[in-house]
Amino acid sequence: MKWSWKLGEIAGIGIYIHATFLLVIGWVGLTHWREGQSLEATLVGIGFVLALFGCVLLHELGHSLTAKKYGIKTRDITLLPIGGVARLERMPDDPKQELWVALMGPAVNVVIAAVLFISLFLTNSLVPLESMEMTSGPFWERLMMVNLFLVAFNMIPAFPMDGGRVLRALLATRLAYTKATHIAATIGQGIAFIFGFIGLFTNPFLVFIALFVWIGAAQESSMVQIQSSLDGIPVNQAMITNFRTLLPLSTLADAVELTLSGSQQDFPVVEGERVVGVLVQGDLLVALAQQGKDTPVSGVMQTDFETAEAFEMLQTLFVRMQSCNCRTVPVTRFGRLVGLITMENIGEFLRIEAALSQKKL
Repeated sequence: MKWSWKLGEIAGIGIYIHATFLLVIGWVGLTHWREGQSLEATLVGIGFVLALFGCVLLHELGHSLTAKKYGIKTRDITLLPIGGVARLERMPDDPKQELWVALMGPAVNVVIAAVLFISLFLTNSLVPLESMEMTSGPFWERLMMVNLFLVAFNMIPAFPMDGGRVLRALLATRLAYTKATHIAATIGQGIAFIFGFIGLFTNPFLVFIALFVWIGAAQESSMVQIQSSLDGIPVNQAMITNFRTLLPLSTLADAVELTLSGSQQDFPVVEGERVVGVLVQGDLLVALAQQGKDTPVSGVMQTDFETAEAFEMLQTLFVRMQSCNCRTVPVTRFGRLVGLITMENIGEFLRIEAALSQKKL
């Protein structure tokens, strides 16, 4: 994610913090300074936010490490002002596995809250809840309450919250995955509408949450619908067969000429019949500005790239392209380049198939 800084790695998962997170730290620090007019109060406020996001990080690790148990990798975890985002390569195909992955995040917060409660109880440090607020009161008791709030919030049955995935997993044990997703997304959007309506008369922040939930539910439903439409279709039925290639010794000027002479944006780089790299448009533009048009393609092309077999299922490839954020994938048959697959031509293929289906009706 852009504007993110890497803090380190845990279990091979990159941990990042988004630049906007600093705005939260600054706002909390300024608020506590105005209220307490002391460095101690300011540091305590900032410390509480850091502890809270530490709990959020553990929540996301709960999802990630459970997914890892099922052979699903997590690309990274990014901490944002609105929470954490764990980018799993894919969701489990088995509804039971998806259920466990979704539940393990809130389960971590339950464990944290339970440990804090036991510690406070044994040390006789609990105070009446009516005398405590979320922004003031004993540090550890507030942290316990916030973890319980995170559990309640995340278990709302609406995408993209964990509760939406739990609901979809439970429905998918009885229904087709696509139908289960549609029902869960519809329920999520209904909840979003209620949040938005209440927020108009009470708290504007609820309107923001409503938009977040509405968009997330729509995206999830749309994505699963696309994957379902691609089911059972081999890559060679949708791939581009009229394409241009470059050689490792070709220059960026050659790439520019091919770009301007057609609609192709990314180019496979071949040596003989073997694909040795992919030159993507973004890298081409950066290299033109920094190195000039006489630079050889071999110094700019990506050598770590995805490929697909011509008879691989398009649904499987689509999921892979999403997880690696690949825009163009060379298609090979017995090691020889025979086509290209792009996100754009997958979209075109779906539109054509939809039109043909309407014609048959």
